[in-house]
Amino acid sequence: MRQARLPDGFGIRIDPKVRAYSGGRVLIGGSPTRMLKLAPTAAAMIGDGFLEVVDPQSAVVARRLLDSGVANPRPMSTPSPRDVTVVIPVRNNPGGLHRLLASLRGLEVIVVDDGSDVPVVSPALQNGCGRVTILRHDTAKGPAAARNTGLRSAATPFVAFLDSDVLPRTGWIEVMLGHFSDPAVALVAPRIVALDPEASTLARYEHGRSSLDLGRKESAVQSGGPVSYVPSAAMIARREVVDEFGGFDESMHVAEDVDLCWRLQESGWRLRYEPVAHVAHDHRVTFGKWFDRKMFYGTGAAPLASRHSGMVPPLSMSPWTFFACIAAASCTRFGLLGAVATLAMMVVRLRRMFTGLDQPTRIAAILAAQGFAGGAWQLASAMCRHYWPITLLAVVLSRRIRRIALAIAIAEGVADWVTHREPGGLGPVRHTAFKRIDDIAYGAGLWKGVIAARDLDAVKPRLKS
Repeated sequence: MRQARLPDGFGIRIDPKVRAYSGGRVLIGGSPTRMLKLAPTAAAMIGDGFLEVVDPQSAVVARRLLDSGVANPRPMSTPSPRDVTVVIPVRNNPGGLHRLLASLRGLEVIVVDDGSDVPVVSPALQNGCGRVTILRHDTAKGPAAARNTGLRSAATPFVAFLDSDVLPRTGWIEVMLGHFSDPAVALVAPRIVALDPEASTLARYEHGRSSLDLGRKESAVQSGGPVSYVPSAAMIARREVVDEFGGFDESMHVAEDVDLCWRLQESGWRLRYEPVAHVAHDHRVTFGKWFDRKMFYGTGAAPLASRHSGMVPPLSMSPWTFFACIAAASCTRFGLLGAVATLAMMVVRLRRMFTGLDQPTRIAAILAAQGFAGGAWQLASAMCRHYWPITLLAVVLSRRIRRIALAIAIAEGVADWVTHREPGGLGPVRHTAFKRIDDIAYGAGLWKGVIAARDLDAVKPRLKS
């Protein structure tokens, strides 16, 4: 599957944040930041940043640019929505189900009633809605099992999984289906936005910071990247591929969507996140339900770590970057000098890789600075989210650490607000307060799962050379 050729007419465009050096032969970008060296003929194909596949050679170059994360796809054709079956797992949510069904006009739909107290009956649909098939589990087996039941009953090339508490926006399916013109793409997911973003103060926070909303930027889906998974609340997949992998792991009642994404990735399939397509979600916006849900998400880290060792680290960076970030965080004279010295050594080491290219020192300095900035962000986030019990203990024991931790908590919260703010969302103060509570809930669930599993893999940092 890694060698699947892109079809003629398929296009790719270099991401606008990627920097080009040496006449376009060196590209630096992506997340995590990487450097890509191109042959002169390959660099000439890109031209103004767009490459259209016209022959085997351009197909190879386009695939390499896509897989390196420095380019994004521009598909050339779209499968028909008639090739899609929508699978809806539902339990005790008749209002959400009817709202969703009314939006799926002309589509084939399978509703899987996962042991609802009042069995789902075939609704009286109109306005050109497609055929609705209802399957039932007499007892609740969980959403993963319900999705698998629908998957096994579908016959179309593609299956769209939609939870009963979502509502797709106009054009969602066509935008996502275009990505399947790449034969190596197995799964595509839209951006999950708020159904009612102004219902309450908490709803305004979730409008910009929901765990289901993966942001405005299109991306490949891969562990360690900016989009490491996509939620099963809304996604479209190749039916035969997901069926071949056994569908969702029915023994998992949380993070089964992450597990599926990573199993597909490990087998060489590509996955895409398409934020142009929007699916609205009815967020939990009462405090108790919201806090419990965040804790529930946190409990998924331990079972994921046992299935995918090394893929869920709270921190992942080079030892050099880690030392520079820790030294800088100490806020001491010797710590800051140590951070500067470490960064200078990183520049010297990186510069050796670029001998013979234009501006080798500048390229090395940019890579070192981006690595340090990314590492500092990871460290600050992990201190407030994954490791907050350890941070709290250190704060109690040391007045100096107390001041440093408070500064980091405020700075990370404000930076998070800048990154995720949406029109109508909260200001920086209330956003930061909710973000800290969000992190407490997730971290509590994380450690609950770690203790229950008696396995620390989910909280081990990963220092890679």
